[in-house]
Amino acid sequence: MMAGLTGWHLLVLVLVILLLFGAAKLPALAKSMGQSARLFKGEMKAMKDDDGKSDPAVDVAKSSASDQGVSAPRSDSGTTT
Repeated sequence: MMAGLTGWHLLVLVLVILLLFGAAKLPALAKSMGQSARLFKGEMKAMKDDDGKSDPAVDVAKSSASDQGVSAPRSDSGTTT
């Protein structure tokens, strides 16, 4: 069983991280974690949007581009050529 974290637990955790990475590298570490979280959130949203439904605007763009003889941008479905 795990008890809730108290203020002392968080303080010790911050001190350990500070000792491991050093004060100079903490801003870069925080920025990297924020970018990773943002990228993950965007990918999850894209997967949720793609799940089970097609965007009618994309279908219209594909058909009008093929009418003009221009290849429409493809969405990668995970297959390799």
